[in-house]
Amino acid sequence: MTRTTQPDSATLHAQALVWEQHCCLPLDPDTDVDELWRYAESGASFVSVNAGYAPHDIADTIRVLSGFRRQLLAEPDRYVLARTTEDVRTAKATGRLAVAFDLEDTRPLGGSVDLVQTYYDLGVRTMLLTYNQRNAAGSGCHDETDGGVTEFGREVVAEMNRVGMVVDAAHCSYRTSMDVFAASSAPVVLSHTAARAVHDHERNVWDDQMLACAATGGVVGIDGVGIFLGDNDASTEALVRHLDHAVELVGWEHVGLGLDFCFGSADAELAENPDLFPSSYAQWDRMEFIEPERLPAITAALAGRGYAPEAVHGILGGNFLRVAENVWR
Repeated sequence: MTRTTQPDSATLHAQALVWEQHCCLPLDPDTDVDELWRYAESGASFVSVNAGYAPHDIADTIRVLSGFRRQLLAEPDRYVLARTTEDVRTAKATGRLAVAFDLEDTRPLGGSVDLVQTYYDLGVRTMLLTYNQRNAAGSGCHDETDGGVTEFGREVVAEMNRVGMVVDAAHCSYRTSMDVFAASSAPVVLSHTAARAVHDHERNVWDDQMLACAATGGVVGIDGVGIFLGDNDASTEALVRHLDHAVELVGWEHVGLGLDFCFGSADAELAENPDLFPSSYAQWDRMEFIEPERLPAITAALAGRGYAPEAVHGILGGNFLRVAENVWR
């Protein structure tokens, strides 16, 4: 771990290009997207917003994307729809928030790789192969049988590589993730996960998965969900334990933030889609999350542990920016 004398944490945070790789708004086209401004107020310059996952077909996803895009485009003084990494840098320079979208499953493709280009053109810059359970592309992290990636999944990865969409192995089964790391010709990310060696949860990833992700040139995004960080422990200290483990394992150059903050009710989502989640998810009265306002505290925690300025800047956003520079067309 790189440690040295550095500026105070407030200066570090202000200098950094803070990149949130995954958050969730309620998936309704009329959802008020201005909730995202909380990230800008907390020092972030980029956020990837989920626009669809396993319950959503093509029509559902297009409606959500259209509704979110319409609202964001109506406020150019606040938001930049990020087509390129230069758009993200412009947002940082002008005090605005760059926004792109991600998909948490391949069901929104409707079985056709042709939709990858369409979604990319609409601002989707990241897509993961499976969400918890097996689909046409591969197996999920909560499947009893791990069948790995399918031929369709390999076709999706190849098309994402061609188009410039970042391949994401979060929520996938162990074998599917390892198959994806091997199949992709571009860096692969684990956008929002945590270290299974620190807290043994099926949604978290083992050390060899982190190492394989880093070997592609990718980034492991540590999430801020309490049930994955510990026993519903969404403290900054719990997050830093996972960050420390990842950094010691793969180097700070391959670690970032994907807090997975839910602006709606995660508990309602569990109740509406019980087949997608094991019963263990509902054992607490409320799932705890690290909120956007905690970003400066995360910077302070990293600085307090002696991380060098370049390491802090990399973890806060520079590493995910590097992946986007290498993958986005």
